Amino acid sequence: MARTVSTPRLLLNLILSTLCAPALAFSWGCEGHQIIALIALKQLNPNALNRAHQLLRGRRVDSHLERLCGANTLDVFADVSTWADDIRNERRETASWHFIEIPLDAPRNDLNRFCPSKAGCVTKAIHEQMERLRSGNGTDRERAEALMFLIHFVGDLHQPLHTAGNGDRGGNCLPVTFFGTRPELQGNTPEELAKESFRPNLHGVWDNDLVAKVSGKWTVTEFSNRLSREFVMQIASWKEQSINVDNWAWENHRQAVRTAYGQLSKPVPREMAQTVGDCSDNNHVSQRMKRLNERLGNPYLRAARPVLKEQLVKAGTRLAMLLNQLWP
Repeated sequence: MARTVSTPRLLLNLILSTLCAPALAFSWGCEGHQIIALIALKQLNPNALNRAHQLLRGRRVDSHLERLCGANTLDVFADVSTWADDIRNERRETASWHFIEIPLDAPRNDLNRFCPSKAGCVTKAIHEQMERLRSGNGTDRERAEALMFLIHFVGDLHQPLHTAGNGDRGGNCLPVTFFGTRPELQGNTPEELAKESFRPNLHGVWDNDLVAKVSGKWTVTEFSNRLSREFVMQIASWKEQSINVDNWAWENHRQAVRTAYGQLSKPVPREMAQTVGDCSDNNHVSQRMKRLNERLGNPYLRAARPVLKEQLVKAGTRLAMLLNQLWP
């Protein structure tokens, strides 16, 4: 069955491969964010659904904005789920809001030490957007943007490699061979090549490649419906739990340690916690990691599949929980 939504995936991957600051790592790609939004949409109470649609009415995406995911016919709630990625080149101050890089061996503690006070991080951004919506302050456009940010950032929070790192930009600087596709150095100019960015890499695999493998022939609407049915019992259980964004971050970090990194074909040596701008930083981290010759195939897919599906459904459920609490 042909996909009706998706991605100019080649264009998306090209853009991803040339963006090298840590904050420019995209999360879940187009399909992942759309799936999460569609799962949430089914769980919104009538008031929350109405309030969300009122804010988003007529705000599909600015006509001048180049969209990484292209046009689609999804509900506006799902259509805007990738807007926060589209605007990052225009609003560079939002770049750090998409992730929180917690070292793999970090003991569970206060997240503030991993969240720069000025730049911010994904957990702080979620709290801020919720407060903006709760207060009712600002213009209709500002509140609509707060909702669009929130839809996206809750998804980001549940991508394992947006809450973990190993001196490698959340796996962006960890080249891997994915089902026979060997990592290739990206770029055309000397400046681009000097950044030592490779694709495939671990982060990109979780953003796009695993989602494509797991969703298979299904459209995002079909796959989101299947996941909602498959996880119906877990969804009911998660809704009984309290809302705690920091706990969600630590839970996701655990999945990164156990699965995203922990199921690699070769153990990854632990790196010193540090901010990495380009993959040539940290003593040429990508070149060093490339020598591990990580090969991801069916064994990795079998380990990642249940985690990936659960994280997509948790993200959608928890996004609905936040909005249902905001607009009971």
